[in-house]
Amino acid sequence: MDVVVLAGGFGTRLRPWTDSTPKPLLPILDRSMIEHVVDVLPEALVDRVLIAAGYGVEKMREHFEGTQLPYEVVIIEEYEPLGTGGAIANCKEHLSGGTFCVINGDLITSLNVEDMLEFHKKNGGIATISLWEVEDPSRFGVADYIVDTGKIMRFQEKPPREEAYSNLINAGTYILEPEIFKLMPIGAHSIERDVYEGLAATGGLNGFPFEGWFVDAGTPSSFVEASQECITGMRFRSGSVEGDSWFGVGSANQGEVRGSSIGHNASIGEGASVQDSVILDGAEIGDSCIIEGCLIGYGAVVSEGSVLKGQIIGHKT
Repeated sequence: MDVVVLAGGFGTRLRPWTDSTPKPLLPILDRSMIEHVVDVLPEALVDRVLIAAGYGVEKMREHFEGTQLPYEVVIIEEYEPLGTGGAIANCKEHLSGGTFCVINGDLITSLNVEDMLEFHKKNGGIATISLWEVEDPSRFGVADYIVDTGKIMRFQEKPPREEAYSNLINAGTYILEPEIFKLMPIGAHSIERDVYEGLAATGGLNGFPFEGWFVDAGTPSSFVEASQECITGMRFRSGSVEGDSWFGVGSANQGEVRGSSIGHNASIGEGASVQDSVILDGAEIGDSCIIEGCLIGYGAVVSEGSVLKGQIIGHKT
């Protein structure tokens, strides 16, 4: 199956990291974000990954040319913002013509796409979207999901909690049939608003609720959360876990580290405290520093005694 990863954004909420590194290439533990995103599919199920990208295209091409993966990666460039539907349509000529999967490019989840695909084929219809239960649906688009049929009948945008059809929201992974392209308008558009709403009214849209964990890793706090979930789920190929933190190869720790990831060859000084943070490769945290809820870039140096809370420190700063 071909997989389309929607990665057209600029990653502005993760600046200054994304000023020089496209968001899909930011590392979560020892692999790029986009590799974790595709992890929801078994390797044997993936033929080709198409990355719909509008920023950092050449860096992504360089990265994947030098990375050995069990599937082919093709970068499909967007020369102007196309929306989710337009980005998918822009990949059409590169698809093999069968059932395909679409994933938003910053989602780190426990979704089992193999089970979702089996349900999609059994339940019929043109599209199946993953659904995630939230406590407060008033901040999201809510699906009117019928458990007995597995169908989504309509959507409701940011309803008051007492009026919500359900607590199930669109969780950003889709399985689609090629017929979906016949329903798409030409040019930039949103598949969620411009295609799914009409498709739901005809009974052609399935919903697939799942449990476990679901993180949109596009903000500093959620990037840390995604790293923590990957530590808990043992989603890494090198390094080791000590307590509730991951330490990359060649890293050194003389302080106290909790709920954090420490990149390859990074160092934590004597008496330093690092909590709920991501420290990338080669960074140096000085003695007696206090680091809480921070993202520390590649090769950054934090001087002795510094206190940082909720900050993003750029690469080589």
